[in-house]
Amino acid sequence: MYFRIPFGSTLCFFVYLLAALSDWLDGYLARRCDMASTFGKFMDALTDKIFMIGLFVSILVMGILPRWTLFFVLIIIGREFLVTGVRLVASSRGIVLVAERTGKIKAVMQVVTIGFFILWRMIQQDLPFFPDWFGELIYEIALILFWVSTYLTISSGCYYIGRYRYLFDDPGEKK
Repeated sequence: MYFRIPFGSTLCFFVYLLAALSDWLDGYLARRCDMASTFGKFMDALTDKIFMIGLFVSILVMGILPRWTLFFVLIIIGREFLVTGVRLVASSRGIVLVAERTGKIKAVMQVVTIGFFILWRMIQQDLPFFPDWFGELIYEIALILFWVSTYLTISSGCYYIGRYRYLFDDPGEKK
């Protein structure tokens, strides 16, 4: 998408779909075949966060996301680092934190949001036969999904911190 090669946005869209589906399939098979490991759970969550952060930053830098969304992208990045930090603190105490339902919903919404922005870019650059109003509609849906994703990111981060705040208590401190 960045280099604007012919049908680059279309290629990007389908590679993105393949990446999202393969990530889901990997998790599904690991659970279904009882092959999930502590390391795998941690690394899957970490790579998902890196992937999403990279995509949000990329679509912001490319001008797909408006400049005024920078603050919200920074909130998304901050939440992801914060939750990863909580997981690392828990891990240092021998505790494995499983993915929470709120975090999973947030992750799915982020994947769908990015997908809509890439779809919009594909329509704009590679599919000129679609009417302008259709591209505008896809973009408006993507922006709404971005707001929902941001809200879910903040609320799931607050939930996570609230639920696991005990990890930051000093074990030697008397109450």
